[in-house]
Amino acid sequence: MHPIVNEIRNALREHYPDSEALALAKMLLVEAFGFSTLELYGGKDKEISGKRLDVLNEMIARLKKNEPIQYVIGAEVFCGWTFEVNENVLIPRPETQELVRWIEADWKSDAPCRILDVGTGSGCIAISLSKLLEGAEVEAWDISEGALRVARRNADRNEAQVFFRRVDVLKACTEDCRYDVIVSNPPYITESEKQDMDANVLDWEPHTALFVPDADPLFFYRRIAELGVSMLNEGGALYFEINRAYGEETVRMLEGLGYKQIELRKDNWGNDRMIKANR
Repeated sequence: MHPIVNEIRNALREHYPDSEALALAKMLLVEAFGFSTLELYGGKDKEISGKRLDVLNEMIARLKKNEPIQYVIGAEVFCGWTFEVNENVLIPRPETQELVRWIEADWKSDAPCRILDVGTGSGCIAISLSKLLEGAEVEAWDISEGALRVARRNADRNEAQVFFRRVDVLKACTEDCRYDVIVSNPPYITESEKQDMDANVLDWEPHTALFVPDADPLFFYRRIAELGVSMLNEGGALYFEINRAYGEETVRMLEGLGYKQIELRKDNWGNDRMIKANR
């Protein structure tokens, strides 16, 4: 093992379990400083000095404050593509990849479709679908201009064609726009769930993209589903990532709005996490 791995590991031991400190040390060196596996395990062949050492020490200091490693590095991989992430956007999660793959499977063999991603954040859903579905026209909304700047850079970085718009979904009109797919991973964590969250999420990720009132946990889902009634083409579908605690409630809400063939799916951890509903 390269000596610097253990130096970083020891610096983080007071703040993380040893196994996590080791994993963070390796990730930092590989992702931020370009260490190969051979260099990581091969001893002293590669050195970090000068300004690069200053950068490393600053990154270690940020990790000591529980800042997520993805923000420290400035990137996360999603569906095989690398996305810039910072404090303006949520860090893409593996379960959201499952939602994207569901949409890909449903629409891969169909004619080109029109897709709307509501609350795009980093753009990971919209950009991935643009890359995966040949000929798809993809539009993405977010209320945050900071998030949209990140999403646009991610589209350029990954050579994806996505039309980004600053839209407040709570004030959006149905207009004349029609889509085959509307997808969203909206805020869905209730205020009462904060106490069970890790500090690296609670203290760093944008709260406007995370939380909803305890009194109305389906607040955003209902609004997006109401828009979908008018904005989905015949045969179109609505896809949501959901709070695992409200799967059945979300199904009943969609039934009440007239959606059909509603399917609730579990993620790879066995939690209710995704819903599809047809118009």
